[in-house]
Order: sequence, then structure tokens, then C-alpha cells
Amino acid sequence: MTKAPAANAGTLDPRVRAFYQHVLDLLLDARIPFLVGGAYSLERYTGIARDTGDFDIFARQEDWDAICRVAIEAGYHAEIVFPHWLGKIFSGPLYVDIIFSSGNAIARVDDEWFIHAVEETVLERQVRLCPVEETIWSKAFIMERERYDGADVAHLLRARGRKLDWTRLLRRFGPHWRVLLSHLVLFGFIYPGERDVVPPWVTRTLLDRLCAETEGCDGADASVCQGTILSREQYLTDLEWGLDDARRSPRGPMTDAEIAVWTAAIGEAERKRDGGDEGPGPAGRDR
Repeated sequence: MTKAPAANAGTLDPRVRAFYQHVLDLLLDARIPFLVGGAYSLERYTGIARDTGDFDIFARQEDWDAICRVAIEAGYHAEIVFPHWLGKIFSGPLYVDIIFSSGNAIARVDDEWFIHAVEETVLERQVRLCPVEETIWSKAFIMERERYDGADVAHLLRARGRKLDWTRLLRRFGPHWRVLLSHLVLFGFIYPGERDVVPPWVTRTLLDRLCAETEGCDGADASVCQGTILSREQYLTDLEWGLDDARRSPRGPMTDAEIAVWTAAIGEAERKRDGGDEGPGPAGRDR
């Protein structure tokens, strides 16, 4: 596949471009491990250029203190916005997202993201991009009213499906394998002439699991709602009905405090969706 120039980088405002480049230089000079994701990696893998107005850097959460230190020493403001997944580096109204996980705290950045990262040039800097498999994993759960990343997943599968590490991808989804299966079923609907992109053994494995659960008694917990893993807003009613939140520890990866902060930011996301201030706010974009 022919490489495309990264994420419409040539259309960036010079001030924005210089800020992004400086942040990259700071992390490279400090030898802090990081990956570039978002629109830049999506374009590299699919050829789809998207002017999103933001810049996504993925890093291990344990490296935040070092990232924060070099940013502050350079004169920027840095803060943790959501403790379970997101920090930001600010230069006035400009910002760079530092992503440690996903909004549902499932797709946590770990060593495997770096082991399988892809070398690339972004904004004239030699960097590494988030792997395709981990990009699919993190995007597959984004099903909010205002943002649904299913099309990104379909495009990534179409562009890279024949070379994916499907074994690793299956392992990444783990107990949430139904989410992956749903995207694979939709992929076959969206691209009927390219269904062979998904190896038959992957489909059989997932359908065998589905049949086993459907035909037998799998002991699933009837008291839980897993919809909150897909949308922080659209299943709040189910929690009011008395169902348990699948994100909540010890069943899930989030504490009550983390869930409360993430839920409280829904209003900010709605305000932006309805045409409010587009400047950097506490909610950012829901990855």
C-alpha cells in the first residue's frame, strides 16, 4: 500500500505545527517512549486524511510524570484531565493529548503497543505509530451518540486485514470478543466482495463461542450491564434500573471516583456537540 502524507500535515496552521513538532522534540530528546496515533496513524494505515484539529500521543501511564516534567520545563502547562486515561499538554488554546488508555479503561497502553509499533515520519520527525491491532482494539468500543468509530474499524480491516496478527487481536479483546465479532459481521456487510479479508478460522472461533453460549448455560451475570463499556452516556438509565456497571472494580478496571469524573464530563461533550466552544476543555474527544 502506498504511503500517504501524514494526516493532512501540510494544511496545519504554522503555529499549531510548530507546537506539535516541539512536543515531539521534547519527548524524543528526553527519550520518553511514546507513539503517535489518531488521524496520523489512521491515514498511514488506510490512506484516509482527516483534519481533526488535535494531536494524539500514546504513552504508558507510568511515564506521565516524566512527560509532565519536560513539558513544564519547556514553559507549557500539563495536567491529568481524566486519571484513568488522559492527560494534556497546553500552549494557550493549543493542546496535545497524552493517552494512556481508553475512556472505558480497557485498552490500556502497555509494552505490546511498543513492541509492535510501526516506524514512520510525522511532521518531519522519526516516530513510531500505534499498531493496527491495538488501534482496532481501542476504536472498536467507541459507540457514543456523538461518535462511533465503526467506520474506522471497517477501513482498518479492509486496508490491513490480510496482514493482521489475528491471534493477538483476539487475545486483546478477551472476554469482550462479542464486540469484535459484531465488527466482523458488519465488515462483511459493508464490503461483501472482500469478506475473505477475515480469515475463516477467526470467524469460526468467534461463532463457536457464540453458539456455545447460546445453546448452553454460560453462567452470565444477569445483574450487569456491559453497555457502559461502549458508551459512558447511553446506558446510564440501565444503572438507574439497578443493573451493575461493568466498568466498576472489581468486575471492571475503573474505580467509583474515575467513573464519576468521566460521567460528569458528559455535559461538556454535549455542549461541544451542540455547537458550543470548540476550544480545549476537560472532556476532549472520547476515544
